Amino acid sequence: MSLYRNTVWFIKGLQEYTKSGYEAAERRFNAADLEVSVTGRSFIVTGANSGIGKTAACEIAKRGGMVHMICRNKDRAEEARKDIVDQSKNENVHVHVVDMSSPRKVWEFANGFSQNHSLHVLINNAGCMVNQRELTEDGLEKNFATNTLGTYILTTALIPTLKKSQDPRVITVSSGGMLVQKLNVEDLQFETGSFDSTMVYAQNKRQQVIMTEQWAAQHKEIHFSSMHPGWADTPAVRSSMPDLYEKMKNKLRTEAQGADTVAWLAISDAASRQPSGLFFQDRKAVSTHLPLAFSRCSPDDEQKLMNVLGQLADKFKC
Repeated sequence: MSLYRNTVWFIKGLQEYTKSGYEAAERRFNAADLEVSVTGRSFIVTGANSGIGKTAACEIAKRGGMVHMICRNKDRAEEARKDIVDQSKNENVHVHVVDMSSPRKVWEFANGFSQNHSLHVLINNAGCMVNQRELTEDGLEKNFATNTLGTYILTTALIPTLKKSQDPRVITVSSGGMLVQKLNVEDLQFETGSFDSTMVYAQNKRQQVIMTEQWAAQHKEIHFSSMHPGWADTPAVRSSMPDLYEKMKNKLRTEAQGADTVAWLAISDAASRQPSGLFFQDRKAVSTHLPLAFSRCSPDDEQKLMNVLGQLADKFKC
């Protein structure tokens, strides 16, 4: 079945996830959706120092938003901030240095931020693909710690702050790669079997989609969404997936094309009119499963994922 999923997914990707796929989808976009001012609204963008996160942060800043960049490396973050300010002519861009793979650091940041700032939109963009199984100083598998647990803690910790704002939103940058994975709640940190970083990443992204659906059901006051940016030419793709990059580099989307739906979900009125909890691709809600792929899991497994994440998160709570 995994061969079937991978084959169907790759064919779908060639048609939809590439630059030509974006250009085809773009014909139905309403340009006015992004012709808005978000002055007075506060945005957090994780992983905002490069790629899709940086581009999305810049698009928000251009429209007057206050942008809080969450980055791991201070020097790279400050350099990115300068670029964003230069492009947007908006000085209201702030850097916060946080390692999303450290649950204690994520809790610490979220608690401090909530005491000092309002928040309208959280964009969970930070991610990693570590090619060998590697543990953090807390004994967590690093991809899971960053992509899943870090996202869970940051979102959970900021939900009370978001609820105080008008039109609060949470956007999680997932991946169409999750279509090849069924949730495996029994081995969230890949302690058994072989370690394939591409499949680990896809499993993390499946977890993010399920988290988004669960949050949407629990917190009706907030608009939640997840999305796939397509196959974009970003530093992360070049470093983490060099084989895919070499094969596809002439077909990859630009960073702006990859970030378009992130910006659309974060600022457009059209996005807020969509039901909460959906998975988007090129400004359109799409299925979270391939046809006949048997990748659906039970509601019990989805709830078990949330319970395990909640228990893990509490262990590191400040």
